[in-house]
Amino acid sequence: MYSIGEIISTYRKKKGLLQQDLADELAKEGITISYKAISNWERNLAEPSVTIFYKVCRILGVTNMYEAYFGVNPADPFSSLTDEGREKAMDYINLLHASGMYEKQTAKIIPFRSIDIFENAVSAGTGNFLVDGPKETVRIDESILPEDTTFGVRISGDSMEPEFHDGQIAWVLQQESVANGEIGIFALNGEAYIKKLQNDKDGIFLISLNEKYAPIKVSENDRLDIFGKFVIRRLFCSQRSQNNFLTNFALTHSLSVQ
Repeated sequence: MYSIGEIISTYRKKKGLLQQDLADELAKEGITISYKAISNWERNLAEPSVTIFYKVCRILGVTNMYEAYFGVNPADPFSSLTDEGREKAMDYINLLHASGMYEKQTAKIIPFRSIDIFENAVSAGTGNFLVDGPKETVRIDESILPEDTTFGVRISGDSMEPEFHDGQIAWVLQQESVANGEIGIFALNGEAYIKKLQNDKDGIFLISLNEKYAPIKVSENDRLDIFGKFVIRRLFCSQRSQNNFLTNFALTHSLSVQ
């Protein structure tokens, strides 16, 4: 077994460094120490802290602390091999890695993203969705979300069936315009709607997908605010998975589509 001082002295000399050289290298690591202190380490009159010793080992190229302290490691299968034997062993290890049959299985890391889910498209009279709209911030598996998603809304009502159902959550890209035929979130004179935009020679209309609801005509005197368009029609593929999500996150608010 070797002392810390013997390890520092041996590896320093192997590197061809003077004690002052080692002190200069430590200074580059933000550690100010004199060559006399290093001399005391090597004579076992003092010991460096763990942090400093780690940096010394890195500077001197000490990579195997067991061998540095105790010599040959009996648990190391390479210790009794010649250089040629070690090369052949490494060749075989590389073959095992290349086969892919003996790699350790690592747990898949699922990235999550925090996102806001709003209950109302607009607060009455303000026309400011993101500031005034009550919301719930949740963490969701990113694989569920389209890349362009800015926020989510929870739907209430049946005016957008069969595409959207009561209680569903749909993802929205926040923007100030919606193309003709796209579904978006609108505020008409302070009232929130999820509708399809129709803009033709007859004027601008907010259209329900459910035919039992009449189109809403937007007149010249009306104020129409646009908060974004839907980038996905449905968040969940089944009512059961949707109900589980709503239960887990306790979303108690609704965005009316009536």
